[in-house]
Amino acid sequence: MTGLTRLSAAEMATLLRDGEVSSVELTQAHLNRIEAVDGAVHAFLQTLPKVALAEAKAADAARAAGEDLPELAGVPIAVKDVLATKGLKTTCGSKILANWIPAYDATVVRKLREARLPVLGKTNMDEFAMGSSTEHSAYGPTHNPWDLERIPGGSGGGSAAAVAAFEAPLALGSDTGGSIRQPAAVTGTVGAKPTYGQVSRYGLVAMASSLDQVGPVARNVLDTALLHALIGGHDPKDMTSLNEPVPPVADAARQGLAGDVKGMRVGIVQELGGRGYQPGVEDRFHEALEVLRHLGAEIETVSCPSFRFALPAYYLIMPSEASSNLARFDAMRYGIRVEPDAGPVTVESVMGATREAGFGPEVKRRVILGTYALSAGYYDAYYGNALKVRTLIQRDFENAWEDVDVLVSPTSPTTAFKLGEKLDDPLAMYLADVATIPSNLAGIPGLSVPCGLAPDGLPVGFQILAPARADAFLYRVGGALEAVLEDQWGGPLLDRAPALPVATEGADQ
Repeated sequence: MTGLTRLSAAEMATLLRDGEVSSVELTQAHLNRIEAVDGAVHAFLQTLPKVALAEAKAADAARAAGEDLPELAGVPIAVKDVLATKGLKTTCGSKILANWIPAYDATVVRKLREARLPVLGKTNMDEFAMGSSTEHSAYGPTHNPWDLERIPGGSGGGSAAAVAAFEAPLALGSDTGGSIRQPAAVTGTVGAKPTYGQVSRYGLVAMASSLDQVGPVARNVLDTALLHALIGGHDPKDMTSLNEPVPPVADAARQGLAGDVKGMRVGIVQELGGRGYQPGVEDRFHEALEVLRHLGAEIETVSCPSFRFALPAYYLIMPSEASSNLARFDAMRYGIRVEPDAGPVTVESVMGATREAGFGPEVKRRVILGTYALSAGYYDAYYGNALKVRTLIQRDFENAWEDVDVLVSPTSPTTAFKLGEKLDDPLAMYLADVATIPSNLAGIPGLSVPCGLAPDGLPVGFQILAPARADAFLYRVGGALEAVLEDQWGGPLLDRAPALPVATEGADQ
């Protein structure tokens, strides 16, 4: 059967359930696609053909035996290389973990295995999830399938690019300041950051523990919701895990796809637009708003004045937590060990040599920033004040929820920029996440859905934010928007992406 890789995950699940295709066939089709195009895209750091096919075979056997399987059983998936995988190398995009093979699975990976989703491989990422372009990977950048000279977003550009290039129907990412949503926006995919604590962080290599959140990446809203529902739920191994059921996100997606958003109150965030936002991005955003208005949603403008301080607050809180979390990579407990070229071999000299060789420049920059912000005499002035700003941002959200059900904005202020364009300007790079950071500081859920192409021919993302635990609102609004826009486009936005160069003949397109 040809064209398997272009089906949605829900369509694949239906074919599997009806016996029209096997998981082995689906998995092999995606492995063929990866072999064909990933030389150009570099979405994967490693693929796992033998493991994936064995898991697919087990899924087929379980179905043949009449086991009651989850809806997505047998559908292959890619996993960001920040999540621990038992017996399989996990590098976090860093040289310092080049040879780490975890002895355990992250909880979300365990859930994938229990639900019998074959894992195709581990995807590329900015080192330790620090970046907005996947150019800070120690193993080379990932390329945007829409234009191979442009970035796929970050830090989870590998997962988004794999989905956009039809190398995987589903992927897992992590979102600390937009690392799922911003890549989704610039690759024309869908990405969600669940409510903080709704998906377990056990086995996620931490960058900033109060901000990190695992979430789904897919090509449409329903697939994203189905994966969200699968990976969510309480985990006693994660002390920040919410002890409550996952909201009915898949039902909400289906409700939205039926056009049911009448009466929903949608707030445009006044501070997330205007100066610095690409005109084509704002044009597509406002056109999408008109779609929601036509469907019966009530649109109003909301002011969140503290959002203008979100970026500087984030770049004090996140590096502070990162410098603490990365202190474990000291050549004594975790990671590689490098001895100094000259002088005595001491704990300090080995630690210094190891970190110099093992960490890339962006990680070093953020560790230095964080260590400085936490140092004696500066803690209150920097980290302490950043925490106060975080509280003000949370209050802005609380005030907004009194008037609206969801808040919306462009996901990213621009479309994908060219590889190398912002590497020498960290502030310009950081500004790529200006619209996504506030939700991480507040712990609320967010979703990015495609809303069209800018005049440069590149995808634009539409961000939806909801109150904590109200993740279902995201999928209801996102589903409604997707249904109308895809009808206008004559199909999914990704159908309009240029063909990728193919390295092998006979690959499933």
